[in-house]
Amino acid sequence: MSSFIPGFNNTLNPKAQFYLELAEECASLLDGQRNLVTNTANISSLVYHRLLETPTREGKPVIWAGFYLSDSKSPGTLALGPFQGKPACTKIAVGKGVCGTAAQKQQTVVVADVHEFPGHIACDSASKSEIVVPLQTSDGKVHGVFDIDASVLDAFDDYDRMGLEAIVKMVGEACDFE
Repeated sequence: MSSFIPGFNNTLNPKAQFYLELAEECASLLDGQRNLVTNTANISSLVYHRLLETPTREGKPVIWAGFYLSDSKSPGTLALGPFQGKPACTKIAVGKGVCGTAAQKQQTVVVADVHEFPGHIACDSASKSEIVVPLQTSDGKVHGVFDIDASVLDAFDDYDRMGLEAIVKMVGEACDFE
């Protein structure tokens, strides 16, 4: 289903094909389910395990994948949501660290070396690179972020960005946020 990811049509690139297949799997999990916790839990697990298993990421191991969600009781704060990996920071202020920056700027942030990112929040010292995609509804409102960490430098590229943006967009459209 190449319509899930603009720019991936008519490509034989193995990474693009991986994300097209992953997007189809995510769509199946999201189909008919509106619950935010259920959907973010399933997507965190599926994406984490598929990224670990695919040969297209050989040598670039993912060590954490999960959501930080807007905290209605503490505006301007992202609270830890469903994830896969080691225990993580429980709250992140919007505008702080990679997650807070992605939420504030409402755009994906790809960091090749987290130690070079001003204000990086080190929840796991093994993290070397990171990608964070804002979780938004169709009206543009940010409800959280999807964060993935890797234990090597420069683990994420444009294929990862485009593929993960498409998946997170599906999550945003599939969930009830009220």
